[in-house]
Amino acid sequence: MPTKYKLEYIWLDGYTPVPNLRGKTRLQEKEPKSLDDLPEWGFDGSSTQQAEGSSSDCVLKPVAFYPDAARGEDSFIVMCEVMLPDGTPHPSNYRATIVDDEDTWFGLEQEYFLYEDGRPLGWPTDGYPAPQGEYYTGVGYENVGEIAREIVEKHLDLCLAAGINHEGINAEVAKGQWEFQVFAKGSKKCADDIWVARYLLNRLCEKYCVTVQYHCKPFQGDWNGSGMHCNFSTKYLREVGGKDYFLKLMDAFEKNKDEHIAAYGPDNHLRLTGLHETQSIDKFSWGVADRGASIRVPHSFVKEDKYQGYLEDRRPNSAGDPYQICSRVLKTIAEVPTE
Repeated sequence: MPTKYKLEYIWLDGYTPVPNLRGKTRLQEKEPKSLDDLPEWGFDGSSTQQAEGSSSDCVLKPVAFYPDAARGEDSFIVMCEVMLPDGTPHPSNYRATIVDDEDTWFGLEQEYFLYEDGRPLGWPTDGYPAPQGEYYTGVGYENVGEIAREIVEKHLDLCLAAGINHEGINAEVAKGQWEFQVFAKGSKKCADDIWVARYLLNRLCEKYCVTVQYHCKPFQGDWNGSGMHCNFSTKYLREVGGKDYFLKLMDAFEKNKDEHIAAYGPDNHLRLTGLHETQSIDKFSWGVADRGASIRVPHSFVKEDKYQGYLEDRRPNSAGDPYQICSRVLKTIAEVPTE
């Protein structure tokens, strides 16, 4: 019998304000070596809030594919855009319309909580664990537990096998909270990688009866929320920069403050309070090494007054759509002339 390649077509559904990942498996005998080897496919959009039952066909258009080590060497994950039968992008398909620039480099820091039985992993059944302090980059069962460490290490291996360019992983400030960082060139590539990394994490956690909680503030109190800090660097920022350009860029970010918040994920008012390493949602600020600012400016950026390198927008939240987040950053950058 010829080899059957398992192709897991995944896409974003039409739920709002946060879309869900969906997936189904296609089998074919031809090994995919390029997108040309991956045919378009269909699905029932009436079951994903993307069509009416009387006209339910939607189209999956492959846009990227990744080796799937969890299923074996003959398996791939196929990231898809959702299209209408006439070939135009579905209204829920943000990827097709975002701003992209391969010379702009993005690093997204995906924070999340691992949940078991409705509570963060490692929390007592009733009440709360010890206050924040020793959990960030923590070591030891009392700080991170056994299952969580096993999950995040396996997730890292799956992502690396898929070719996703992880920059690092670590335990975060709140107990049960973790982070992974992905770097890529161009908004579409970085966002694709984040969505596939989320898919791999969600699927891995099925085996442990653990839920991934991406909400930016899943519970109130003196606990850090979850962000998806957006590090970005244009070719101009890397090679030219300069203080005057930087200040104009910050003015543009301040002018578009509301537009950024609208693109940075739901319920951000619960997280951006001015506490727990955040700036208030109704304010804009920047500061060197300031994690309480909207934009953190690394020391390396201002070194020798060059104002060159990368910047970190700390406002995007963990449940945000990386396509929309990166696109909004690029839209604002485009407003500032480089000459």
